[in-house]
Amino acid sequence: MDVLRLGEASPARLERMLRRARAEALTPERLAHVRDIIDDVRRRGDVAVVEHTERYDGVRLAPERLRVDRAETVRAYETVDDGLRTALETSIARTRRYSEWLRPPQLVLDEVEPGMTVGVKWTPVESAGIYVPSGKGAFPSTFVTMAVPAVVAGVEEIAAVTPPSPDGGADPALLVAADLLGITQVFRANGVAGVAALAFGTATFPRVGLLGGPGNPYVLAAQLALQSYGIRLLAALGPTESMILADGTADPRRLALDLLNEAEHGADSAAILVTDDAALVDDVQDVLPRYLAQLPERRREFATAALQDCGGAVVARTVDEAIDFVNAYAPEHLQIATRDPAATLGRIRHAGEVLLGQDTPFSAGNYAIGVPAALPTGGSARIGSGVTVLSYLKTTSVAHLDARGLAAVRPVVERLGRYEDFPAHVLAVTARGGPA
Repeated sequence: MDVLRLGEASPARLERMLRRARAEALTPERLAHVRDIIDDVRRRGDVAVVEHTERYDGVRLAPERLRVDRAETVRAYETVDDGLRTALETSIARTRRYSEWLRPPQLVLDEVEPGMTVGVKWTPVESAGIYVPSGKGAFPSTFVTMAVPAVVAGVEEIAAVTPPSPDGGADPALLVAADLLGITQVFRANGVAGVAALAFGTATFPRVGLLGGPGNPYVLAAQLALQSYGIRLLAALGPTESMILADGTADPRRLALDLLNEAEHGADSAAILVTDDAALVDDVQDVLPRYLAQLPERRREFATAALQDCGGAVVARTVDEAIDFVNAYAPEHLQIATRDPAATLGRIRHAGEVLLGQDTPFSAGNYAIGVPAALPTGGSARIGSGVTVLSYLKTTSVAHLDARGLAAVRPVVERLGRYEDFPAHVLAVTARGGPA
């Protein structure tokens, strides 16, 4: 893997690592390309979706096959073995448990002054669309981590779209997961065309108000472009990235294993070890080939690429410099492998998720703990969060005054209303209760 020393790295090399794959999604050429597809889907609906799916995915679908029917879902159960189904059920149950723990009460009220009550009402959005990638493999776990919070939030209409397999089918495990959650609207289409179809609605696709899901730079660019049409994004989810913050107490074998965990996703992924211990990097370099050799060729090539260019090892001069780099990078996934992970956590400001200690591998967070695994990428963890039940809820402020409360607010309303020259505002409190 590449090794970058913070005290010696050129500004250009450092900037390349910090910008990473997200920058590729925002090139003018790519944005123009996806906007052409988006506009075509907006004009021609299903016909455009079919054509773009054939052009970019090599699969010709009749319009009636864009939506997965019940018969195909039933057949999916015959393909998914009992062990996989149990794993899906367990993952769903743990994600549901976390989501129910996180979901706030529907209404919270508090009397903050005598006669003055304020509160908030939480209401689910009416509809949401979830994109599930398939270009680099099958990802039913992506659907689980995004769909379960929507179900717990109470979203009435949930739709999913995924690119078709070469034979025109859809991932059986995804169909089973959707069925276990009671979600019946699953569509297959080209990624860019599919998210556009959910944004605008077509004869086959419902129109949703909230949209998201991880994808390649084209899908990410399409989601970002769709914001200009009034679509709200769940999160800006691009190619995956992971970071491990370690000190000299970390086990280099486990570090190597956890670096490969996210690195095997794709060549556009990033896997980075950050440490102030150069000897630890050497130890990881020694054991890494042993585990890399155990991966199938395709995944081995992905992992090798992800540990170079945008990934690798970053050697800081001090612990403080290492933590500063982590916060500047704002990783999607962060594992803390230090002597006292909980103490280190207190200094982390920007990360999509934080996994504490070397008994908490990235794959456990991805599949089995129930914490969110659809997380902000490309540095957006500085301003955003992962997809949780809160992502599917909106707030309405609530207030109530009795006579005592009205008397308490009257002087403020009078003074500010007169200053801003809104006499009706003032009259609403000064003439209240008097003769008309």
